[in-house]
Amino acid sequence: MRIKKREISFYFCLALSVLVVVSCSSKTKKELAQAEKQPVDYIDPIIGAITYGKKSKDAHGFGKTFPGAATPFGLVQLSPDTFSGGDNGSGYSYAHPTLEGFSFTHMSGVGWFGDLGNFLVTPTTGKLQTNRGIPDNPESGYRSRFSHDTEVTKAGYYAVTLDDYKVKAELTSAPRAGIIRFTYPENDRSRIQIDLSRRVGGTSTEQYIKVVNENTISGWMKCPPEGGGWGAGAGKADYIVYFYCEFSKPLKDYGIWSADIPDVPRKMRFIRQDDYQLAVKNAEIFEGKNEMQGKHLGFYTNFSTNAGEQVLVKSGISFVSVAGAKENLEHDINHWDFEKTQQEARNLWSESLKGIKVTGASDTEKTIFYTALYHTMIDPRTFSDVNGNYIGADKKIHQTKDFTYRTIFSGWDVFRSQFPLQTIINPTLVNDEINSLLQMAELSGNGYLPRWEMLNSYSGCMLGNPAVSVIVDAYEKGIRNYDIEKAFTYSKNTVDNTGNGTLGYTQKHISKTLEYAYSDWALATMAKSLGKNDIAEDYLKKSENYKNIWNDEVNWFRAKDSTGTWLEWKGKTVHGQGCIESNPYQQGWFVPHDIEGLKTLMGGEEAFKNELISFFENTPDDFLWNNYYNHPNEPVHHVPFMLNEAGVPHLTQKITRQICSDAYGTDAYGLCGNEDVGQMSAWYVLASIGIHPIAPGDNKYQITSPVFNEIEINLDRNYYTGKTFKIIANNNSNTNIYIQSIKLNGKALNRFWISHQEITKGGILEMQMGPEPVIN
Repeated sequence: MRIKKREISFYFCLALSVLVVVSCSSKTKKELAQAEKQPVDYIDPIIGAITYGKKSKDAHGFGKTFPGAATPFGLVQLSPDTFSGGDNGSGYSYAHPTLEGFSFTHMSGVGWFGDLGNFLVTPTTGKLQTNRGIPDNPESGYRSRFSHDTEVTKAGYYAVTLDDYKVKAELTSAPRAGIIRFTYPENDRSRIQIDLSRRVGGTSTEQYIKVVNENTISGWMKCPPEGGGWGAGAGKADYIVYFYCEFSKPLKDYGIWSADIPDVPRKMRFIRQDDYQLAVKNAEIFEGKNEMQGKHLGFYTNFSTNAGEQVLVKSGISFVSVAGAKENLEHDINHWDFEKTQQEARNLWSESLKGIKVTGASDTEKTIFYTALYHTMIDPRTFSDVNGNYIGADKKIHQTKDFTYRTIFSGWDVFRSQFPLQTIINPTLVNDEINSLLQMAELSGNGYLPRWEMLNSYSGCMLGNPAVSVIVDAYEKGIRNYDIEKAFTYSKNTVDNTGNGTLGYTQKHISKTLEYAYSDWALATMAKSLGKNDIAEDYLKKSENYKNIWNDEVNWFRAKDSTGTWLEWKGKTVHGQGCIESNPYQQGWFVPHDIEGLKTLMGGEEAFKNELISFFENTPDDFLWNNYYNHPNEPVHHVPFMLNEAGVPHLTQKITRQICSDAYGTDAYGLCGNEDVGQMSAWYVLASIGIHPIAPGDNKYQITSPVFNEIEINLDRNYYTGKTFKIIANNNSNTNIYIQSIKLNGKALNRFWISHQEITKGGILEMQMGPEPVIN
């Protein structure tokens, strides 16, 4: 058959068209794959980054997180600072209109007067000003206005433009160092200035600085309790921050300022006073000075810039020595490639997020989830240098080769959800923290464990013996890379040092009596596992001491004095009355270790169930601070899961889905209460994947309704025999929130809890979901 030229032309064009279509289709698929969001892309550190604002209803505020750049459990957190004073523990609040600059260390989500915020770097232009000024009049100091429209917040990256100086600042961090890129306007008097005295909640009390060469400065800042900081000094934080800092633009026109300040403590109530601020404003400037030690120092370097010119500054940070800071910098950022460090930070987060992968649900829910997971991996942070050196509780230098020394243990908060979560996804971190706590108990000479530890300080903040809970929970789950006998001894010393004593209760305290009873139970649990049966029996009896403050007259827990006389009763929902940051109704549910005993006190199963239901029926829809189920604070975080134990698991499912939906969000107000160093977010992570403990130490996670259709947990083979554990929720949706049936590895599971060992063996927990509850 003969084909005409026109036909050849037609078939050629047709083939070419097909080739083009196939090529375009292939390219589109590749582009779509590249454009597909990775888990790290859902992280938004602005979530929770507000202290108080227009939605505030209480004295405790919102998330109080920081929005800047960090790496997983890193030593450095490079973040913007809006205001140094007041209850602004992270140094930043979304409601504030001005920025002081960018510092290299921050705390996440703490109430009380915060700490850290050291080595404050600020880009400025024009006249040099040595004081920060005030938000109402930023021109009175070096602070600047800014707009949230210019803020960019990502995992390991933060950017903003300082409006008063027209300077763009970009921040990224490595584990023990950070780098900032400033983009300047055209100006003959551009500058980088560093306030060495600055500290959240106070100041450092003495500083030292040395110009090492034409691109480098080094030095230190002493931060003892008399300088304020954690709890306005009451937290006993006492540390020295060392820095080794390099500039991309040579130091040609530089100097040091030194303020002749009044001889008063550096706590916030003093440094806010006019005479103090005036002294800082009138600081003497020493041009070309290469070295100085003093009480209130700062450093500046002047230079001219072209429009769009970029100037970079990077610094290693250490709590051990200048040499350690230098080594940290050289190890982490031995170049001037900002994008390289940013990509490395992103990669570290991507790797860390592999512990849990979720699919299904909306982008909003994934943003909340992955940001929550991110927030659980800020602390307990690295405290040792890259060479293993760290400052111990004896103020001496020690070295570790087999674990990372860690700090910031917000014990009363994090034993509930944060550490149980980490036992699943980061068992090495849990080992690190336990080893660090044991070192503290030994090197401090105390022989017992800290309750709320910050930079080796026994702050004494809050109550209970949470370190005992963390150790026992880890031990019972097989996490045991530490001196077990030492861990038991220090745990026993801890409950003996702070417990219910010979009275069998803590006088005038509901909160302490109940929490000490729980830690007695935890110690008994570990003692039994170690074959120390006499000790186990003794402390198991002590764990029932909560019963000693049950008052039949009011049918609830009630505080009494040392003579056994009941204190005045104002009602279950009135705060105080022997309760810390709670009321008797909220604190009274904290008998996680003996729910059957609690049921008996309340009058049996039905009375227990009805009381629980009433507790939630009176909770406001927005879950903000209230007198019933108060999700913004920790004492009640286990209570939704007690409905499983009350025979109404469908209510656990309904309520936890409501909390996940209504108590968490995607903006600065996205945390309804203080983040508390990972606890608020860890609750969400666990509840949203369908599991959460009631009593850490008993190896049980209560099962609830997952937010996501499928969850894959990647297990650490160094600790667990399983490779992955999956949770699958078939037919799951915003309306199909109720569990119809459960299977574990294909077999029916007729209970609403699962053990840690069942999870870590690997396997599949499969649920069928539906729109109506299954009521037995």
